[in-house]
Amino acid sequence: MNINLNNLQIFLKVAEKMNITEASKELFISQPAVSKAVKNLEESLNIKLFNRDKKNGLTLTEVGKEILILARQLKGIGNKIYQVANRENKLLSGKVKIGSVPAASTNILPEPISLFMSKYPLVNIELAEGTSNQIKEWVKDRTVDIGISISPFDPYEFEILYRDYMVAILPHNHQLSQEKIIDLEKYCNEIIFCKGGHETAISNMFQKNNIDFKENLTVQNVETLITMVKNNLGIGVTSNFTLSSVAHNLLVKDINPKITRDIGIIAHSFDEVTPATKEFINIMNQFHKSETFSDQDIN
Repeated sequence: MNINLNNLQIFLKVAEKMNITEASKELFISQPAVSKAVKNLEESLNIKLFNRDKKNGLTLTEVGKEILILARQLKGIGNKIYQVANRENKLLSGKVKIGSVPAASTNILPEPISLFMSKYPLVNIELAEGTSNQIKEWVKDRTVDIGISISPFDPYEFEILYRDYMVAILPHNHQLSQEKIIDLEKYCNEIIFCKGGHETAISNMFQKNNIDFKENLTVQNVETLITMVKNNLGIGVTSNFTLSSVAHNLLVKDINPKITRDIGIIAHSFDEVTPATKEFINIMNQFHKSETFSDQDIN
């Protein structure tokens, strides 16, 4: 069975847009041509890739979802072939697709991206931001080449960039403003947790220390947490790394027990990434491996 690669590329674009009209505009071909390409692909594979419904539009069938992942892998291999050939000719090109949590986009990526683009102007960087769980899903279905995510990293290969820890934040007029360390168990009824990817670290800490915590108020992003704390709704607890990415005028305190977590690069396999992606990872490590928090920094 021979698969028409052009039809496969059109299928990828339709699956990305979930709309024939939008796909045709981006591909600069007519809508009938797009529809025909998808239909021909379905006929050649003897399967149905999309459910077509006037009310809900296009949706991928279950087998369509599987084919989409494989098609992305095939596209990635094609990209890698060109990159390997260009590397042999001392010319690196192609695309590096990165999924990142917003705090990492602010604190980790700007300098490496700037250096990488200056060294390899023919390589395009494509950055998508999301939660840690979204990043892992994007790596899983190969929407991105690598992810900048929060531990735990299983089942992916990973390289740790930072050891992070969580801190408490409170207004300057708070009754605990003179305390050096905020005891989470003692003030558990006043805590507002910014989860946003820290759920596992928080849960593990409470289980390890036999703390029975009842969730009073939880939020998903640090900007919301800061607003809540400013309005005296409680003691905020969030990642020090995430907190450093936003402006605020609140007091920052250590907490007890400590909650730590890792921030790192994840991929299906670092041996299988494209040459351009591998070089980007090398530059990332040059910038950030030496800046990992030590236990002394956390204490």
